[in-house]
Amino acid sequence: MNTRIRNLFGLVVLLFAVLIGFTSYWSVFDADQLEANPANKRPLLEEQQIRRGLILAADGTVLARNRGAGNSPRFYERVYPPGTLFGHPVGYSFVERGRVGLEREYNDDLTGKHQEFETIFDELRGREREGDDLVTTLDPGAQRTAIDALAGRTGAIVALEPSTGRVRTMVSVPGYDPNSIPNRFSDLRRAPRSPLLNRTVQSGYPPGSTFKVVTATAAIDSGRFTPQSFVDGKSPKEIGGVPLTNFGGKDFGRITLTDALTNSVNTVWATVAERVGKRTMYDYMRRYGFNRKPLLDMPRDEMRASGVYDRNADLLRVSDAVDIGRVAIGQERLQVTPLQMALVPAAIANGGSLMRPHIVRDIRDRDGRVVRREKPSEQSEVMKPGTAGALAQMMSNVVEEGTGTAAALEGIDVAGKTGTAEVGTVNQAWFIAFAPVQRPRVAIAVTVERTAGQGGTVAAPIAKQVMQELLR
Repeated sequence: MNTRIRNLFGLVVLLFAVLIGFTSYWSVFDADQLEANPANKRPLLEEQQIRRGLILAADGTVLARNRGAGNSPRFYERVYPPGTLFGHPVGYSFVERGRVGLEREYNDDLTGKHQEFETIFDELRGREREGDDLVTTLDPGAQRTAIDALAGRTGAIVALEPSTGRVRTMVSVPGYDPNSIPNRFSDLRRAPRSPLLNRTVQSGYPPGSTFKVVTATAAIDSGRFTPQSFVDGKSPKEIGGVPLTNFGGKDFGRITLTDALTNSVNTVWATVAERVGKRTMYDYMRRYGFNRKPLLDMPRDEMRASGVYDRNADLLRVSDAVDIGRVAIGQERLQVTPLQMALVPAAIANGGSLMRPHIVRDIRDRDGRVVRREKPSEQSEVMKPGTAGALAQMMSNVVEEGTGTAAALEGIDVAGKTGTAEVGTVNQAWFIAFAPVQRPRVAIAVTVERTAGQGGTVAAPIAKQVMQELLR
């Protein structure tokens, strides 16, 4: 009898120890993963009792605020006054649907989690917990201009300051109204053209000829070529063992790299890349930020890397079989995001130094004091200043006399590059640029899906309107 009691007691002790072990692991070691689990609604329900911080545009416009939920003064729900205008970058935060965008990335700041000791004292004094406010770098006027310029066409626009990395415009069309998420989430997920998809950082597109700027960077900065180097631009021309033609089959003969960029000559840039070599091309892609997710202050799992992908959606490395000649002109299996392509002209505009992009400028407490400020920081040194200057001049020629004349601004020099990638029977139209050339204040990437037009006729005029608004 005593033996049975001892065995039973031992079993109870063992089970109790296992229970303590698991609860300790969940509450201490795995607390972050448990809290982040979308099936766990407890943190969201608890946060309903917290007055979340505001999210503000650069000019102080309120992008997200709180209001009382139901009849209880102790519970809050999120409201987004601009509606669809900032849906994708700001995101949403609702108990029923979780969080995305800035609402998710800065949740600890917005709920005051970083000030837990102060919160304890506040609660002892009967003062409710409040989060800090986010002041973003986003410009309402430019955001509205970008959406209007797309005029309902599916596409994306990113504009930023080259010298600071501050994102001024982040537009994905179609968009969505965050206020409708609680009641229309299922409909939005099934809606045509995927309005919940933030195309600026989540969609991969063939970049077409805009990628020739990356190729030109590798060619000139490596010392293998100069802007005045001559290369045969005949068409067709064997590249990677397969004939490649220029747009319209035009044969250019021997031509300088400057003229090859102005006229977007495929066979020249494919030849240049083959001579530069795959390893050097990959090195400069890495410097620009390709082959890894952007260093943007958004949730990492809500962004994708730009690079050459295989059929399994895996990034191809320099050691893999890649037709670098066709990568050089934005073909092959190259997929890029609009944000990544905006970083290309931004680095050139900033003398070869790529600044880390960011959307939040500073975080302020309930009394308006700056708790933390996002200081501009360099992401990478992409190229020498001399190379950046040469590329700026080459890209200026594209707007002055080449395929990008539709982006020209009166009294302001613009440096840009068009791109038109064929996707089946339609085109992916692109334009990347920066302005003013001498003292750059804005870099931009515009892309439009499934259009019959080209980068110079469809995307360039859109970029012009957004740059005009930001340069006012």
